[in-house]
Amino acid sequence: MRLIDVTARAPRRAAAGYPDAVTFRPEALRGATPTGRDSGVIDYRLARRAVLTEFRKGRLAQHQICDAHPELVRAAREVGSPTRVECPVCTEHAGEGTTLVLVTYVFGPRLPAHGRCITAKTELAKLDQRTDALTAYVVEVCPDCNWHHLTRSYPMGRAAARRR
Repeated sequence: MRLIDVTARAPRRAAAGYPDAVTFRPEALRGATPTGRDSGVIDYRLARRAVLTEFRKGRLAQHQICDAHPELVRAAREVGSPTRVECPVCTEHAGEGTTLVLVTYVFGPRLPAHGRCITAKTELAKLDQRTDALTAYVVEVCPDCNWHHLTRSYPMGRAAARRR
């Protein structure tokens, strides 16, 4: 009687056009990069594009997408960081777009339940030195038509640095 070892497998060959060593590890699910840079950053550009596509197709009305909370619009006017990007909604209707403003909020332990609106880069750096795990959310806002959309979120604090 001849025994066959079923645990031994022949080496797999990579399909044409694919790298030889493809691995799947838990780090891939956590969004870790090999260097640890940008670990945990979530970018919402695809969601933004989907909303704007639906608006341009007429499936969403302007009042449905330009519904920023008055406090968010006030924060954009008073403490936001101006960008060079024109508002996609104002540009569609008036031909001239207002430039968008970025507003950053940080949430986490020992911060107000509504988060802290960041007014200066030094404040953001100071919060990043805390030992608590914090999360920052960057929102783009048009102060004229009240368009707003979450652009990205990322972990902050020393606890986040240890995870990276």
